[in-house]
Amino acid sequence: MALFTVHGPFELPYEARKGGRTLVFDEFWETGSAADYLAKERGCYVFGVRAGRGLKPLYVGKATKTFKQETFNPSNRQKYHNGFSEYGKGTPVMFFVVHPPQKGRTNAREISAIEDFLIQAGVARNPNLQNVKGR
Repeated sequence: MALFTVHGPFELPYEARKGGRTLVFDEFWETGSAADYLAKERGCYVFGVRAGRGLKPLYVGKATKTFKQETFNPSNRQKYHNGFSEYGKGTPVMFFVVHPPQKGRTNAREISAIEDFLIQAGVARNPNLQNVKGR
């Protein structure tokens, strides 16, 4: 099995609004941002909330294309908002589990195996994990 590397946590910006707090995704992958060096990588990602001394995972996903293409698609944005809306306090964060560079095609089976593991670990920490598949 390949050696994946973990990067993060990277804070996601949010705004306080009348109805609560809402996530702001637009600047996350901009050049010069903290995570821009991961934009073209592949692997798995974990969205969560850091509050106090703990961290609670809210959603686990995989990116077999690139993180930039897949992490903030419309479906995922809705899941992030749903999970984040449950918390009045805490900082939204992302972790990235990066597939190692290699010649040829990305090993999608290894990425899927990592995703399955992260979902199971996430459910153990948070039974309300937003994932439907893999639970």
